[in-house]
Amino acid sequence: MLLKAEVHSAGIQDRDGAALVFDRLVNRFPFIEKICGDGGYQGPTVEEASPRSMEIVKRNQAGFQVLPKRWIVERTLAWLGINRRMAKDFERFSGTSLAFIQTAMIKLMTRRLARYPLS
Repeated sequence: MLLKAEVHSAGIQDRDGAALVFDRLVNRFPFIEKICGDGGYQGPTVEEASPRSMEIVKRNQAGFQVLPKRWIVERTLAWLGINRRMAKDFERFSGTSLAFIQTAMIKLMTRRLARYPLS
């Protein structure tokens, strides 16, 4: 389940945009204890902005290797890519992209919930 998404221009690096996500994420979901990220989220900017403990998943060797927790991110991006509108970045405004991400995740979650009826 996607808890928080943030869409911004390509000129903002991920670690700089992480401060926006952390601030809003912790206010809305105070029960989160650990935040996982890859090597791009390393450094003092992220450490200062993160109100929780960070787990950084690093690459140790060259070549293909399945990294722990990274497959979760890649799987979620693949699910988003299934939606026709998310196959390419057609949107002019970041708010529109965010709306389509949320719509795709709502579609995914309702299909999952429909598998297990309440009766």
